[in-house]
Amino acid sequence: MRPHVGFAAICAAMAARSFAAPPPNLAAMKADVLGDVDTMKTRTQIMVDQIFSYGELGFQEFETSKYLTGVLEKEGFEVARGVAGILTAWTATWGSGKPVIALGSDLDCIPQASQKPGVAYHDPIIAGAPGHGEGHNSGQALNIIAALAVKKVMEREHLPGTLMLWPGVAEEDLGTKAYLVRAGIFKDVDAVLFTHVGTDLGVSSGPGGGTGLISIEYTFHGESAHAAAAPWRGRSALGAVELMDSGWNFRREHLRLSQRSHYVITNGGDQPNVVPSNASVWYYLRETDCEHIKELWDIADKMAQGAALMTNTTFTSRVLGSAWPGYFNKPITDAVTENIKEVGLPQWSEDDQKLAKALQHELKQPERGLATEVRVAGAKVEALTMLDILTNPEIVKSAWDYFDHVQTKDVKYQPLIRPEDEPAIWLNKKIMDEYRPAMQKFYYDPAKYKTYLEQLGIRYPTMRAD
Repeated sequence: MRPHVGFAAICAAMAARSFAAPPPNLAAMKADVLGDVDTMKTRTQIMVDQIFSYGELGFQEFETSKYLTGVLEKEGFEVARGVAGILTAWTATWGSGKPVIALGSDLDCIPQASQKPGVAYHDPIIAGAPGHGEGHNSGQALNIIAALAVKKVMEREHLPGTLMLWPGVAEEDLGTKAYLVRAGIFKDVDAVLFTHVGTDLGVSSGPGGGTGLISIEYTFHGESAHAAAAPWRGRSALGAVELMDSGWNFRREHLRLSQRSHYVITNGGDQPNVVPSNASVWYYLRETDCEHIKELWDIADKMAQGAALMTNTTFTSRVLGSAWPGYFNKPITDAVTENIKEVGLPQWSEDDQKLAKALQHELKQPERGLATEVRVAGAKVEALTMLDILTNPEIVKSAWDYFDHVQTKDVKYQPLIRPEDEPAIWLNKKIMDEYRPAMQKFYYDPAKYKTYLEQLGIRYPTMRAD
């Protein structure tokens, strides 16, 4: 199925800028990048298929990152790997001077989401294996194609500016972006264009309407004992976990309507006849602003303290990830919106619509198919927006003004991660170690097959016989 790409744009201007006036041949430049994107359709499809076939969970995107950085190095980008202490994080830069435009998109997939592409019902490639259930295989392909088209024009026209590509590692775990900020990856960046698959092509300005969160794991420490012979000697860490979870669920009624909180027990002990000496529970605590996220965190800490007192155990906690609520830059968004209008609509095939409606039927959703209102292939819109930012000084100036006087006027960024917190680079390793050997047999081979569908022998679209 063709990816449907939408993206939000944010601007983080860091210093006063001075740029030349927009060139008179900007329209011709835009026509050139649109044409170049069209000539790279097959290349885009290969990248989308290749990343889909890797299907790697957060912090374990080794094949995906190796592949993408290899593509960018061959195109003349300077690559830095393992940035911010994250093994699968990287930056790829090309050009010089201002403005600096950063293109980001996520890499990771979802546990137990293995699925044959082009099939309109649950049909895993490997049962139980991870897979790309949220379209994270499409964004980096979009970014790279857009960057290559713009790079070509920049070289020919001698346009100053720097392009930087970067990955959203472990996005499903909210695991890395705060660490990239802490490491100074964006300190010289003027604008970030971030791409993500969606049901429509659009952008957001102002507060994003979503939540931020703290991702935190609590581990309780007790004392082991034989659960039948001498249970009185034990202090159950699992009992503490269950009491904390029960307490949190009773507290939900008295929390703000805007909060969302959820958890999984990551360690519940070894076997029933042994009192668990350690047990862990992993929470996502979501709210609409930083202060209320911290408030939820404080409540969770108190719940853990209470559970530890009731069970005569102790506890420790570790942050596994964090995210601020989104707040997007209007001048950048306005530029993107105009380019969405200019590029126009994609032409969906009859098969595309059949697959979409079959999936909607499977998920018990209205069978609307793919929308035909204004939306478009994101690489073209992103490439045009990059040219606007590179050549129009008013966009960057306005974005900087909006950043200073609107985005950060009343609320300043405060990291939710603590100085002692480090990226959870071990996360998901056990799952990938279990499934990767089987998944490797299904990696896409573009040298032998035109598409991943062809390699898997899948007819597009494949729907239920009934």
